[in-house]
Amino acid sequence: MGAKIISGKELSASLRAQIAEETAKLPVRPGLGVILVGDNPASVSYVTAKEKACRETGMYSREIRLPAETTKEELLGIIRELNGDEAIHGILVQLPLPKHIPEKEVIEAISPDKDVDGFTAINVGRMLIGEKCFLPCTPHGILKLIEFAGMDLSGKHAVVIGRSNIVGKPVAVLLARKETNATVTLCHTGTNDLKSYTRQADVVVVAAGRPDTLTGDMIKEGAVVIDVGVNRIPDETRPSGFRLVGDADFESCAQKASAITPVPGGVGPMTITMLLWNTLESAKRHAAR
Repeated sequence: MGAKIISGKELSASLRAQIAEETAKLPVRPGLGVILVGDNPASVSYVTAKEKACRETGMYSREIRLPAETTKEELLGIIRELNGDEAIHGILVQLPLPKHIPEKEVIEAISPDKDVDGFTAINVGRMLIGEKCFLPCTPHGILKLIEFAGMDLSGKHAVVIGRSNIVGKPVAVLLARKETNATVTLCHTGTNDLKSYTRQADVVVVAAGRPDTLTGDMIKEGAVVIDVGVNRIPDETRPSGFRLVGDADFESCAQKASAITPVPGGVGPMTITMLLWNTLESAKRHAAR
């Protein structure tokens, strides 16, 4: 295995130290309001991790846990309260929501000035036309990881596998922006002969949600592989009965790639870190008013 391992844990720790240092110097304490509806185990775990990250960086975290039976009107009322709360600089509604609550309507109820997830239409539009905005956390983290790996993307060919609104589409937009300057191909489940595209790529971002979407024979020598996927597969040798793998076959890709993110410990740690980054940025804007 000749590939350099791009450690999201290492970069995340460095960025969080920077965030904590800047937070301590601000005249206001950055505040993040996190709303969790229901008791989805993965969501509970994520919210707990976000609360811990806030505490470790000196930020204020207000966690609001609601029963799964919460109505849309009740949830929208809480968001309106947080929109007007001067102590809260960022609002995050943990997804997925219970099926009876429309996610789009809930996201759009968040003030764009506090949309630290970067999900509202206004922030997505600003990102698309290159205006200052809160960048979506996972795509922003991916750019930071590529930069951390020492790769200059200007003029390079990037292939993104996956077209979700959370990762695939926004990371393709960010990679193509003038300041990044990559040439981008967006592939998805409707792409014929995926291998013909990935073999041309200098960097492949795979966010398909499916193990072995990318294998070593699908990349060229020296490519950089950013694996966004987190999949549980059965493993009788583990006490849990499963292990985590990405969307790329790590062993075969690492034989040809110049650098690759591991799963876990690659893209994952960056998502919460960039959420803190956005919350800090929001507090800075508030302090400057």
